[in-house]
Formats: sequence, structure tokens, C-alpha cells
Amino acid sequence: MKIGLIDLLELGEFDANKPTKVVRHQDSRNSIEQLRQNNWLEQYQAYQKNPVFHKVEQVVSFYGLSGTRAGFYGVYKVLGHVPASQGEVVPTGQNWGQGCKFFYNLQRDARFDDLRDRLIVDWGKGAINWQQWLKRGVDKEVLEVLSPGRRLPPFVDYLKFSLPFCRLEELFSNEEAHRDWKNPLSAVAGVYLILAETSGDMYVGSACGARGIWDRWRKYAIGSDAGHGGNERLRELMARDSSYPARFRFSVLQILPISTSEKEVVQWEQLYKEKLGSKATGLNLN
Repeated sequence: MKIGLIDLLELGEFDANKPTKVVRHQDSRNSIEQLRQNNWLEQYQAYQKNPVFHKVEQVVSFYGLSGTRAGFYGVYKVLGHVPASQGEVVPTGQNWGQGCKFFYNLQRDARFDDLRDRLIVDWGKGAINWQQWLKRGVDKEVLEVLSPGRRLPPFVDYLKFSLPFCRLEELFSNEEAHRDWKNPLSAVAGVYLILAETSGDMYVGSACGARGIWDRWRKYAIGSDAGHGGNERLRELMARDSSYPARFRFSVLQILPISTSEKEVVQWEQLYKEKLGSKATGLNLN
């Protein structure tokens, strides 16, 4: 049985009779994931070149996932608008306000916050149409509602994320709620990078075995080796400064079949150490 977006939202007393637009943010010029991680997405969607939210009382906001899928971000009441020149100050280095004419006062409806990053819908064939009127009969199909306790956005691609250490801890604090991360990361071996953001130092590591990258990263997130994962150089850094892991950012450099031998995985690891110079100037000892 298919469930529509309107049907689901109405369980939270959503009024579908109000003029409503549904939007799907996916911008080649701005990283939507970066906007989300920095809590800038709400301001980003408030700036518009065209009067897309005129005569609109509420906005149901999504961000683009793979294919025609979309992840829920929130429901917003449209309280009015001002010229873009009177809008909120855009963070340094960001340019989404340039060329815009309008800044909309969008107030998040807290009744639907629990669905953020958990509700996944099919945007449909018209994925290029990022903003549409929400109407009965042409509703968005609900594909999945992920488990409560969700903290991370849906998994998209092995090479399209970079997790700060706090996010890594959240990932393993509730594995069932993040099974869309657990399953793909458990299915591959590979080479990964730990970047110390404040210094630019890099550590290149590898993962193999029955549950691949997932099990290796668990050691960094929880247990007696939390923070350093058993690595000598990282352990030394933490001995000098216990807050050091907060500066780490985790990403995948290379994925390999889970059946890949440890010897071959290590060969790939050594190749990336040479490419990135992590032994000469980074955090790798050998």
C-alpha cells in the first residue's frame, strides 16, 4: 500500500488546504550537504531570485538524494518577505544571496522536526522542477521513514561524504537508526582518510575483514580505543590533548570488494600514503 506525503504529514495536524509548495534543494553551485552540516540550509532557501513563495502560506522542504529520492528537512510557515538587501547576513565565503531579489521570513514548524532526515519520498519524474505546488492527487510517495534516533542524513555514496568525529559518534550511538549507513559500509573493504582539520595533517588507514569499513570505524567511535582507533600516532596526539579527536574528519578514499585479501588492501593503503604524503608530513608512522 502506497502512502502519500500529505497523508503522513496530516498525522501531525498538517493543513493541506493552505497554499503549500514542496521544494527539493539540489544545487550544482552549492553543496547542499555542506549547507545542512553548517545549519545554513534554512537561510539558503529564504533567498530567492523569483517570487516563488509569494501567495504561499507554507513550504515543505526536502534535499536531493540519489535518483529521484528526496530527504525531508522541515515544514516552514511563510510569514512574509523583504528585499534581499534587507535579508540576513550570509556567512563569509558563501554566495547564495547574490542576484536574489527576495528574502522570505520562513518559520520552522516544530511539530514535524522528528521527521527530519528520517522521511524519504520519491520526487517523481519531474525532478528538475525543484519547487511545485503540493496538491492531492499528485502527491509525493513516501518511500521510507527511518527509525527514531536518527542523527545523520541518508547515505548517498561512498565518496560523497566527510564525517566530523562528532557525527561518527552519532552514527554508532544508534546503529539501527542508521542502517542505511551500516549496510553499505559493512559491505566493502577499503582505504580511508582521517583529516585533522585545524592542522591539515592526514592519517591514511585501511579496513578489511567480514564487516569492512564499518567495523574499523566503530573502533574510532566507541570503546577503549575511541578517538584513536588503536593507532600509535593518534594515541600520542590524544595523550597530549584529549580533545584532539573533535578535529578529525573521516572520509573514504577507495572502496574494494569485501573479499579482497588483507595484503591487497594494504597495498592500496600504501599507494594512498605515497600520493598524499601522509608518512612524510602527516600522521602515518609507516
